[in-house]
Amino acid sequence: MRNKKILSLTLILLLGLLLAACGGAATPAPEQPAAQAPAATEEPAAEAPAATEEAAAAEAPATEEAVAAAECAEPVTIEYWHITTDQTHQAVLNEAIAAFEKDNPCAKVNVTVLENEAFKAKMTTVMQSGEPPDVFQSWGGGVMNEYVKAGLLRDITADLDKDGWRDTYAAGPLAVYSFEGKNYGVPRDQGMVGFWYNKELFEKAGIEAPPTTWAELLDDVQKLKDAGITPISLGEGDKWPGHFWWVYLAIRMGGKEAFDAAYSRQGSFADEPFVQAGQKLQELIALEPFQDGYLGLTYNDQATLMGNGEAAMELMGQWAPAVEKDQSANKEGIADKLGWFPFPMVEGGKGDPADALGGGNGWTIGKDAPDEAVTFLKYLTTKEQQCAETKVGLTVPVVEDTAECIEDPLLKTVAENAAKAPYLQLYYDQALPPAVGSVVNDAVQELFAETKSPDEVAQTIEDSAAMELDQ
Repeated sequence: MRNKKILSLTLILLLGLLLAACGGAATPAPEQPAAQAPAATEEPAAEAPAATEEAAAAEAPATEEAVAAAECAEPVTIEYWHITTDQTHQAVLNEAIAAFEKDNPCAKVNVTVLENEAFKAKMTTVMQSGEPPDVFQSWGGGVMNEYVKAGLLRDITADLDKDGWRDTYAAGPLAVYSFEGKNYGVPRDQGMVGFWYNKELFEKAGIEAPPTTWAELLDDVQKLKDAGITPISLGEGDKWPGHFWWVYLAIRMGGKEAFDAAYSRQGSFADEPFVQAGQKLQELIALEPFQDGYLGLTYNDQATLMGNGEAAMELMGQWAPAVEKDQSANKEGIADKLGWFPFPMVEGGKGDPADALGGGNGWTIGKDAPDEAVTFLKYLTTKEQQCAETKVGLTVPVVEDTAECIEDPLLKTVAENAAKAPYLQLYYDQALPPAVGSVVNDAVQELFAETKSPDEVAQTIEDSAAMELDQ
C-alpha cells in the first residue's frame, strides 16, 4: 500500500510539471519575464481557477490508469480461437470478452476467427507444433482425448470443483470434455442432429406431415422430385455433413450396443449394422435426391440452398437455422416456413427410435494457458452469456437454469428431443480418434460417390479402427 501511495504521489507531481509545461497563456512558463505577465493574464481571477479545475479533473483518471499500467508491467495475453463467423453471433461473444477485460485489466484477449474447415486444418498444424491456443473451439470426444494423450491440454478438474462451477452443468454434456476422470474443457451448447425442412415446399409436394419411418422418407423424396423440388440439400465436399446420414443409420440399425462393441473391440465396424447403414443410404442415393454438384459443394452451400428456400430439407445440427439465415440472400432465411423433425425409425433396426446423434460446441484449454484463461472460460459460460447467445440463435444452452432462455419453439423442440434420447451418440468424426474419424468421412463420401460398396465402406472404417483402437 505504501509503495502505491508513493507511486501515486510521484505521478501527481509529474502530471503537475506536464501541465505547467503545456498550460498555454493561463500558466506562464517559469522563464517568462515578470514584465510580460500582465499581458498573458488579463483576467487572472477567472483564468487561474479554470486551469486548476482542469488539472484536478484530469488528475484522478490519469493517475488511476497510470497505476493500473504500472501494476501490469507484463499484461497477460489470452489466445482465443473460435469458428463463429456470423457478425451478430460474434458480437455476443465479444460481450463476454469486454466484460472479462473490464474486470481483469491486466489481461488481453486476442481473438482468431476461422471458418470450420480452415479451423480444423489450422489446429492440425498448431497441435503438431505443440503450441495450442489458450482457449479454443472443441467438440470433445476422441479428438480431444488424443490431444490429452499428447500432453497438449490443461487439466481444469480442480478449477471446475472450485466455487461450484461444476454444479452449473449436467453430467452428460460435461462428460464429453473429460478423459479418464479429468476435465479439459466445458460445453457451450448441446443438441442433436435432425431434419430441418421447408413446410411450404412439403405442402406444395402434397406431403401432409413429416415422415416417421425410413420408408416414408423415401416416399416423400420421390414426391418432392415429382413436384420439381430439390428434396435434400447436401454439401458433401466438406464430407462431415454426409457422415451424419451413415452414422444415424448405424444408430438405427445397431443402437448403442453396436457402437460400444466396435469401439471396445469386442465387435467390429464391419459388423452387420454398419454394413446395413450403407445399404440403407444406398437406397436414398439411388433416388438422386440432392442438388446438382453436391459432391463438390460445401456446408455453406448446403445452408444457402435451404436459407433461400431452394431445397426441401437438410439433415443438420441445432445450429442450422442460424447458418441458413446467415447464408441466405436476405439474411433472414425462410423464417416461419422452417420446421424440424427427428431422424425417422428404420424398419428392422435394433436401435431405439428415440436414440439420437448429437453433441455440441465447447471450449478446451491449451497446455500452457495462464490462469486468466480459465477465468475467461468462466465468462464464456455464465448463465447470462448463455442466454444472450440463445437469444440470437447461437446455442441450445447447457448451463443450469437456462432452459427458460430458449424462446425459439424449434430450438426448444430440439432441446426436448435431445434430453429424452435414451442414447445420444457423439458425431463419429469427433467420438473416434482423429485418424479414424477422418476415414469415416472419407469412406462415406465414397459411398455417396458410388465408388465404394457398403461392405467396403464398413471394412475401410474397421481397418482404421483396428490400427488406432487395438493399441
